[in-house]
Amino acid sequence: MDNAAVTNALGTSAPETTIVDTSRVWCDGAGDIRGGENYKPVSLGHPRVWMEIDEKGFVDCGYCDRRFILAGGPADDGNVPDAAA
Repeated sequence: MDNAAVTNALGTSAPETTIVDTSRVWCDGAGDIRGGENYKPVSLGHPRVWMEIDEKGFVDCGYCDRRFILAGGPADDGNVPDAAA
């Protein structure tokens, strides 16, 4: 999916879009930053938050604006509805 075509609730481009297969997701802002085999959380990012994808098929993280889109959901076709609608 092209991130330039996806906008967040403020009308700006979402910095990162992730397609997920479950409606309950979490975000810690660290992205792919991991500590190897014996993973320990890194100090970068933000507090871990849990979010629920609603009937619109996507949810934006309130800290980092990362967008999570439910695979096969209404937003998975690349036409993400306006978050205010």
